[in-house]
Amino acid sequence: AMPLPLATQESEALHQLLTSAASDNHWSHSLFALVPSWTKKILFKRESSVNPSQAKDVSNMSVSSGFGITLQKCGVVDVEHDPQIAHITLLINNTNTLVSTNVTDLILQDNITGLHVQKTSGNKTTDGIQTYSKGVLQGGEYFAVTYSALLDAKEVWDGRVLILPAQLTFKSSSQNKTHLVSLTTSFTITEETKTKVSYSHAIHASGFFIAFFVSLVLTCAVFFIVYRTQIFKWTFHGKNQEMQHEFIQNHKLEHSQFNSGDLFSEDIIMNDQIIDILSLEEPGNMLQALEDLEVASLTRADADLEAYRMQICKEMIAIMMKNMVLSHSLFPHVEKKMSSIFKKQFLAMEKEIREEYERKMVALTAECNLETRKKMEAQCQKARAANEEAEELMKKMNEKPAVEYRSLLDRLHALELDHLKRFLLVKQEEYFAKAYRELAVTQRKELHNIFFTQITNATLKGELKLETAKTLVEGYSTIQGDIEELMDFLQASKKYHLNRRFAYRECLINKIQLRDSQASALINAAAAQIPSLISKMERAGHLPESHLGLLLDQAEAEINSVKQKFDHDLKQEKQKLRQKLITRRRREVLQKKEHWKEQLSLGDTFKTTKEVAHYLGHWKNLLSDHTIEFEELTEKLDNEASEELKELLFSLTEKAVEELKRVQCGVFVHELVKLNVPKMFLLETVEEHKKEMVVKHEQLEREEHEKSAATEELLQLTRQKLSQEVETSISEQKKLRSWEQSVFMQLLSLPLSLSEEELLRMRQELHCCFSQVDSSLAWPKIRARTLLQAFKVEQRDAEVLKVDQNLAVANKQPHSKVKKNGSRNRNKMDIMKKSLQDKIFIYEDSVKDENLNKIKCEVLLEKDCQLHDLENKLGEYIASLAFQKTVKKSKMMELYTAIISVQALLFEQLSMSKTLSKSECIQILEAHNPVSNEVMKR
Repeated sequence: AMPLPLATQESEALHQLLTSAASDNHWSHSLFALVPSWTKKILFKRESSVNPSQAKDVSNMSVSSGFGITLQKCGVVDVEHDPQIAHITLLINNTNTLVSTNVTDLILQDNITGLHVQKTSGNKTTDGIQTYSKGVLQGGEYFAVTYSALLDAKEVWDGRVLILPAQLTFKSSSQNKTHLVSLTTSFTITEETKTKVSYSHAIHASGFFIAFFVSLVLTCAVFFIVYRTQIFKWTFHGKNQEMQHEFIQNHKLEHSQFNSGDLFSEDIIMNDQIIDILSLEEPGNMLQALEDLEVASLTRADADLEAYRMQICKEMIAIMMKNMVLSHSLFPHVEKKMSSIFKKQFLAMEKEIREEYERKMVALTAECNLETRKKMEAQCQKARAANEEAEELMKKMNEKPAVEYRSLLDRLHALELDHLKRFLLVKQEEYFAKAYRELAVTQRKELHNIFFTQITNATLKGELKLETAKTLVEGYSTIQGDIEELMDFLQASKKYHLNRRFAYRECLINKIQLRDSQASALINAAAAQIPSLISKMERAGHLPESHLGLLLDQAEAEINSVKQKFDHDLKQEKQKLRQKLITRRRREVLQKKEHWKEQLSLGDTFKTTKEVAHYLGHWKNLLSDHTIEFEELTEKLDNEASEELKELLFSLTEKAVEELKRVQCGVFVHELVKLNVPKMFLLETVEEHKKEMVVKHEQLEREEHEKSAATEELLQLTRQKLSQEVETSISEQKKLRSWEQSVFMQLLSLPLSLSEEELLRMRQELHCCFSQVDSSLAWPKIRARTLLQAFKVEQRDAEVLKVDQNLAVANKQPHSKVKKNGSRNRNKMDIMKKSLQDKIFIYEDSVKDENLNKIKCEVLLEKDCQLHDLENKLGEYIASLAFQKTVKKSKMMELYTAIISVQALLFEQLSMSKTLSKSECIQILEAHNPVSNEVMKR
């Protein structure tokens, strides 16, 4: 009989407290019941009790969050099979249309303790965990893992509980704040006593047909509902169907940094975030959110450039070997065999790098979770202690000073928590950046190692002639130099365009902030005219003082109502506009992406060209053109979004101002007329207010025009500076590569008398060192952010310590005995309030420009130190090689001297015994002279 699932429950990710690279370790759970057969199906709920006669039981817990990610684990146990077999499905669902966002770097760890898994592509570890990974899961998509497993009857299937949770970690960006989220779903199997029942064949048959009919009806109903509501879109959405097929074929989906299959995914994933910043972010937080997006984009660009590098290197090796065949320097069957070996080893390398990446991400996530938990607990304990001390003091104070002190204390604690979160974010961001760089360097080294090892093995086996091997190695060295030059150009170009993009976006944000402030100023000016009108009537003696307070309260209520409606309408309209802008943006970017995919499909004729320079030139032109086209598209879309947001803001601002005018003229003028205020005097005042609003509007427009012109001028200067910087960067990198080539040639010409094998190893070491001379795009920015936060923490701690010391000194000062207890308490409260205000000012104070310059210099100094370290490492390797050669030569000389001594004694004995004549001895020595000379050369 086919076993059927009985119950499913959902759980969603929970992560709200900490915006950082580490999650705050909040978990959510899901439940899927297991049943023995269709005739004994029971729907288990958390509230229901379980009959002990049922065979399987499960427990459930469920929580929700705003990320829209749902993790589910469900299973069906076939108890008729011996041993019993469980069919388990893991589902990650991102199809919640209201809150779903693009998520990346998904790692799914499934506990399989007590199960013998059949036919799965997951990585099974010694701890009973199998791991699956996926680089990107976009909003509106899902993926599933299905496998079968035999239950271990001896170890755990003897009536005990089998707890098999699944854990998911992923990265999500909400209004450009990067979250590393951990999510688990519970999955519990319990075996209970089985009751064996002998059924009548008639009853069994009728039960089967009834159950079959009912299940068919229910299944059709469920699928109809699912289809109509479009909750999951499993078999109805072509894109998701393709993704599901791909995942079934290969559960191990590659991370983008080590996968060149989708070279432009960064443009799709991260492009929506600028809309979130422009439309949803608070104006004061926009620049910080933009900086976070910049770092994420730089990190993604590094990953894409690494994918380009690996693809180009592998294709260049293939082209070089095909060219050797065309020039009759390499036999076709040898080239085919070596190419096959290279392909297998490259695939094995990529798999190993992906697995290492997953291990690093899991370890770093756990480490960051632990660090975050400790820091947050320490901060909470500190806040609790301060609150307890404040409570004791406030018991002796009046209500008003106590409320003010409490407000200041809460504000300080909020600032301390925000700065702690920021510090943890950038610090943990640095951890992950280091891990990415280490993996990239490891991959480059491994590629060089694969090439040189294969050349060595082929030469030793006689498949390659020594001269052919030398030609291949020299060609490889030349190609690597060309590739490094190409990557230096692509990196500098990408950095220029990204910096240009974010300079333009910073300009847009400055304009948006200016518009927001002007809209507020315009609404406030219109609102201020209402109480001004009432007060003017009172001062002129037309309004009794007894009515003044009532009318002012009414005016405040009306003004607040208009402002609240403006804020509400603006928020709602921005949400609608955001959806419209994102839809348009995705459509245009996807169209561009499809065009690029067509261009990236390089033909076989091109891949087998003899002109290596033509191949690299094609890559250079192709990627440069793509970058320029995409930046032009991005700037156009950003500008359109900004203009539409501007129109929306001005439209709603104008409505709010008109509504305030209506309140002034239609409500309060009418009220004042009823209170016998002269109508002509009122109308004159209202007319004056209209003129004032016209003047105010013209003044704000003039200010906007002037500030916008200044912002545009600053943008042009920034772009000129960026153009100069990219030229300087390329020039400096060329000098560095020239020095590298000079060092390379000098080392090869050193009189070290190296063997061919030693020469190959030295070439490999040189390539491994020189492949690290490039400059990461994201690392300087990430490192500067970390240094800046560390500097801020150190500076704040020193200044806060001074404030605490001053407070302690003030508290120790003797008080006058004349003062009463209440006076002393007030004095102490004033001192503590001043202390809190000083600390708040310290936390709100920004870092000065000279400190930022120090940080930039520190980053450059660290880069220089890294280059010197590489140089020293290379020098140490050469010195070690020379030392080994000297030791080897010394040992050979000792051996040679011993052989000569034995040889002399032997000839002396042979000559004395007249076994050999003197002339025969001379002939033997002359025959051994070439061998002796070769030993001396070595």
